[in-house]
Amino acid sequence: MATTADTETKEGLATGILGKKLGMTQVFVDDKRVPVTVIQAGPCVVLQIRTAERDGYNAVQLGFDEKKPKNSTRPLLGHFAKAGTTPKRLIREFRTGAAPGAAQGDQVGASVLDGCGLVDVQGISKGKGWAGTIKRWNFHRQRMTHGNSRAHRCLGSLGRHYSIHKGVPKNKKMAGRLGGETVTIRGLKLVEIDRERNILLIKGPVPGANGGYLVIRRSLKDPSRTSPPAGLLY
Repeated sequence: MATTADTETKEGLATGILGKKLGMTQVFVDDKRVPVTVIQAGPCVVLQIRTAERDGYNAVQLGFDEKKPKNSTRPLLGHFAKAGTTPKRLIREFRTGAAPGAAQGDQVGASVLDGCGLVDVQGISKGKGWAGTIKRWNFHRQRMTHGNSRAHRCLGSLGRHYSIHKGVPKNKKMAGRLGGETVTIRGLKLVEIDRERNILLIKGPVPGANGGYLVIRRSLKDPSRTSPPAGLLY
C-alpha cells in the first residue's frame, strides 16, 4: 500500500511531509535574489500508526491530496474510513525512532519541519521519451567530415572485439527512455515556511513537473540532526 522511508524523529513525530510542486519563483534574502521552488506541503492526515510492539517498527503513515471515492478500492476506502478522512492520492510512511506521538486522524502541516535547515526532496522526474546517447548520456557526436554520411549522432560501435554472439554488454550506455524515474535531491536549503498556508520555499529546483507529488524529509546532511537514523530505505 505504501512505501516506507526512515527519517529521524522529534518527540516521536516523523520529520517529513508529503507535498505538491507548484512552480518556481524568486525571493530576496539579505538583499540577494534567491531562486526557490514553491511546494504545497500538506495538510496531511495520519492514516495509520505503526508501533514496534505490534508491527515490529515505529512509523507514521500519511495521506495527501483528495481523490474521488470511485477511484479507490474497497479495502482502501475502509482504511481511510478508520482514520475518519476522505480518500487520498498519495500515501507514504515515515519511520520514527520512538513510539509515534501522533494519533490516527491527526492533521500534519508544514510546521513539522520547524527548525530544519536542509531537506531531501524525492519526486518523479520529467519524462522525455526516447532519447539518443547524446541527450541521454552526454556523448560526443562523430566527425562532421566528408564520408561520415548521416551518422553524426549515431552510437557507433558497441565495443565488443570478440564473443559478439553474447549480445550487448551489461550496463552499456545506449539510447533509451529518458526521465520518468524516482529521483532524490539531498541537502536542499529550506528558505522559508508559511505555516498558515502550508507552503515551503526551497532553494533551487526539485524533481518533477508542476503539479507532481513530492516527499520532503529532513536531510541526512542537516546539522540539526541529533543522531543518524537506524536504517536508510530511500
